[in-house]
Amino acid sequence: MALQGKVGTEIEIKASPDKFYNVFKSTAYHIPNAAPDHIQGVEVHEGDWETHGSVKIWKYTVEGESGVFKEKVELDDANRTITNVGVEGDVMKEYKTFKPTYHVVPKGTGSLVKLTIEYEKLRADVPAPNKYVTLMFNVTKGIDEHLAKA
Repeated sequence: MALQGKVGTEIEIKASPDKFYNVFKSTAYHIPNAAPDHIQGVEVHEGDWETHGSVKIWKYTVEGESGVFKEKVELDDANRTITNVGVEGDVMKEYKTFKPTYHVVPKGTGSLVKLTIEYEKLRADVPAPNKYVTLMFNVTKGIDEHLAKA
């Protein structure tokens, strides 16, 4: 059984690509307000809210369990892509590498967000991180609804 893999899904949202991308790029501190059932907090550990390479610590809930995820953000402004490279945290107990990516592209009057996680498991008995794709989906939905109210 392969230890490396990639899982993902897509979601159509009403927000423009730039508006959605800028939440992650500049105002990630709003995400706990937009998706409080899924993200309970985020703080800058190194750098700042807007700089490529900054390190953030996320507090989240997935399938009823609380967790912490420390990531180094990679920003690709030209392609509106945010990659959160896992550095430490609960997911790193099961995965050697863990890289969730949000890629937002125009679609009609809104956007299509492509959600993927590239990963390498530490052991063969570790499941693919599908529950974290669901978390990303729910967070994306929450952000879109939050932006629609703004």
